Amino acid sequence: MPAGATSTTDPPAIVGRGGFDALITALSAGGREVVAPTVKGGAIVLDRISGAEDLPIGWTAEQEAGRVRLARRDDQALFGYAAAANAPKSFFHAADLSLWTARRHDAGFTIEESHPAIPPRAFLGVRACDIAAIARQDRVLMGDDHASAAYADRRRDVLMVAVQCGSPSRVCFCTSFGTGPRAAAGFDLALTELDAGTGGHRFVVEIGSEAGTRVMASVPHGRASVEDLALAEAVTDAAAAAIDKHLPTDGLRAGLQGAPDHPAWDAVADRCLACANCTMVCPTCFCTTVTDTTDLEGTRSERRQIWDSCFTDTFSETGGGIIRTSIKSRYRQWATHKLSTWVDQFGDFGCVGCGRCIAWCPVGIDITETAKDVLGDPRPGDPMVRS
Repeated sequence: MPAGATSTTDPPAIVGRGGFDALITALSAGGREVVAPTVKGGAIVLDRISGAEDLPIGWTAEQEAGRVRLARRDDQALFGYAAAANAPKSFFHAADLSLWTARRHDAGFTIEESHPAIPPRAFLGVRACDIAAIARQDRVLMGDDHASAAYADRRRDVLMVAVQCGSPSRVCFCTSFGTGPRAAAGFDLALTELDAGTGGHRFVVEIGSEAGTRVMASVPHGRASVEDLALAEAVTDAAAAAIDKHLPTDGLRAGLQGAPDHPAWDAVADRCLACANCTMVCPTCFCTTVTDTTDLEGTRSERRQIWDSCFTDTFSETGGGIIRTSIKSRYRQWATHKLSTWVDQFGDFGCVGCGRCIAWCPVGIDITETAKDVLGDPRPGDPMVRS
């Protein structure tokens, strides 16, 4: 379902915890892969699941600058965490993609374009910030004459089931951009998890499309009561109130563009490792490069597209050499693109406030604090002190 699609007139439903397996079965109808959060490799990640037992039941992920740790909750919540470690981007914008293969033969050569079979998918548990990020990637990769056919293939025939966020982390700042914690559009279904202390473990389900209506036809459910709807609203209201990291956006675009030599860029460059973690986990970054390989006999050549990052020195390399030779220039390029020049290109900010870049930075650099420092809102002491 394209992000931004309007909702239906179907009233919100209520689904008990016991009916959750039926929901997953309905999502997987017709051979769909169900992609949802699960515990893997010491983190909560999006991956293929086969049933509700694969969800991170009773787990959360404690996140702060430079630190992510799994932790047990004191309940059996299915979605009691903030954003997963990886964004849905990794399923739509392939990290490693074969573009074409050329083969030499006696009569000349042939070129075979790569058209891998893409299974239909249903995404379960997607947060509002990631739905906003998908809309931004759609704009970049499907919105003009240079659209990516490979991306469009992966976005086709997708079911999107959001989960309204009730457990923000210390790195979340979605409220600064209006991208969370509640998703208002861009979903086929949106779930709000209510705990057992409010009348039983259950889910309020908002229906956002005709496809969502069809899914719910196979799921035992009732009509959500006024009390259920009030509790669901309270979940995201409490989440919004709990988010204490903020980045004022008034004047942000012009302010960053007008301060290329601010000393805050030097301060962050002294700490930045240029490891590119921030761009790899970012749900909106889309930069790629291509690699060409040829076998030793010269009979087969392949071109592949792989993720790249503006933090690598060769990313800005041209015939005249590398343009951004310093870490300072690379970090400044990334931060100002996200928070400033992205608006010039695409009409909105390139950041959705998910906080992944802060949590997965090995040295805990916080883009919100850097931006505040550049805009003239320094913190006491070290200009990179985190709130």
